[in-house]
This record gives sequence, C-alpha cells and structure tokens, in this order.
Amino acid sequence: MVEQRDSRIVAVVTGGANGIGAAVAQRLAQDGASVAILDLDAEAAKETASVIAKRTGATLYGVGADVSESSAVDRAIDQVAEEIGPPTILVNNAGITRDNLLFKMTVEDWDSVMSVHLRGTFLVTRAVQRHMVEARWGRIITMSSVAALGNRGQANYSAAKAGLQAFTKTTAIELGGYGVTANAIAPGFIATEMTAKTAERMGISFDEFKRSAAKAIPVGRVGQPEDVAALASFLASEESGFVSGQVIYLAGGPRA
Repeated sequence: MVEQRDSRIVAVVTGGANGIGAAVAQRLAQDGASVAILDLDAEAAKETASVIAKRTGATLYGVGADVSESSAVDRAIDQVAEEIGPPTILVNNAGITRDNLLFKMTVEDWDSVMSVHLRGTFLVTRAVQRHMVEARWGRIITMSSVAALGNRGQANYSAAKAGLQAFTKTTAIELGGYGVTANAIAPGFIATEMTAKTAERMGISFDEFKRSAAKAIPVGRVGQPEDVAALASFLASEESGFVSGQVIYLAGGPRA
C-alpha cells in the first residue's frame, strides 16, 4: 500500500532482523518502500536486509543500534537518512522479555525490559519524527501486546506494553497536525522464535504449544508474523490517514 504515495518513501523497522520485524520489513519493501532494518545485532540486520532485497528488488539497509542508547539511535537514523533517505514510516518493534513471577523478578529484569520497550521507542520515535514533521507526513506503528491487559509472570513486559499504548495516543495528539499518525498493534499469540523459546522453557514441543494456544482463539489458529505485517502495511499507507491514536488487538478474537 505504501507505493501509492511515493516510491521514494523510507521506512525504519527496529528489531527487524527476524520474527515479526523481518516480516514487516519484507511487506513494506513489497509495498514499494525503501526499508532500513535496525537491530542490536548489526550482522543479522545486514543479512536480513540482503535477503529481503533479493526477494523484493527493493532498497534495504541494515544497521546495528542499541535502541536504548540515545547517541546510537541518533547516529543510526542519521545514517539511514544519508544512505537511503529521510524516514517517514517508523515501526517500533524492538523488544525483549525477562519473564518471572513478581517475587522472583530482579531490578535488572525490570529495568532491561523498560529500557528496550519504553526508552527505546521514545528515543527512536524522537529521532525519526523530525523527518516526518519536515515532510508533513508520517506513520508511526508501535508493537504493543495483549499482555498489556495483564499476564502472569510478565509484570515488566505487561507494564511496558501498556505504557506503549499511552505513548502512542500522546504521540498521535502531538504530531497529528503535521500529517503524522501514530497507532499501536497489540498481537496475541504469534508463532515466532520468541514463542518457541517460551514452549522450550515450559518443557513442551512448539507444535503442542501452538495447538494448545489455538484452542482458546476464536478463529482456531495462532497468528503468523505475516498477519502482523499485513496490518502494519495498512497503517503505513496513505489510506490509513484518518486512523490515529488507536490500539488494534490482533489476536484472532476478543480477549476478556
């Protein structure tokens, strides 16, 4: 959908080396955007960029950056602007988990999750929005989660994902006058490396884990990274211009 505005449009996807981020990066490239993949693992970012470029024929750029470090973020966004153009689409996808029950959770577990999700999203959004304001057009898409509604063993992650929803709504208010929209996607169970690791920690096979999860989902299946990418594609498009400040739960049905 991106191509209907400008073939020179540039998107930034954080945490884009694998999983949901890689799927979103590929979809935006297919839509006609040039895409910069930011990831803590610089080599993985470059490799994924190379793979997607070969698949789509689009311009991809991989760069390493710790989203929780202000100078690293500013440097990375400056590189993107210089190498492939000023970014006007941002997908805040970078995230980590440090799951534990509250009484077992360490300060480090709490701080590291907050640092990547909340501080990281703030820093990258602040760095990219100046290009959007200058262009008087932009799309900010931030990955929240159904965990924002509360989830056992994820006090840190749930709090961070809920905070991102408030950040999204405030950003939509502040930047709306510049033609910039801000929305959040809150995925439910998505089959990724992260959920596979959860199954491993639980001592069950990933297939069994997915089958069990699907039983509680009204549409009868777990989500795929491509499901998230499809929604991100719409929210990044010109057509989504009257959708802003929203949190869209992508979970195969409502969650009580």
